[in-house]
Amino acid sequence: MHDLHEADKILKLILNYAFQNNLKKVTMAEIELGSVIEHGDEISAENLEFNIKMLARNTLAENLKIKINKVKGDSWVLKEIQGE
Repeated sequence: MHDLHEADKILKLILNYAFQNNLKKVTMAEIELGSVIEHGDEISAENLEFNIKMLARNTLAENLKIKINKVKGDSWVLKEIQGE
């Protein structure tokens, strides 16, 4: 469940980007994910992707593809967003 908090932050950034760039839909987001610890557990790429997609239902990002690349470090970075 700790992944949900970070997924919400990431989705808000994606939707804000879409709004600022007049996108009708978001098709792809690329994330670099380090070893992020939330509430004592490391966030897994699989859970993060699941939660972003769950939160994206009924939004401009509903069917987005998510690419998560594991990297060194202790944070995540939203590297790229694509849309129409």
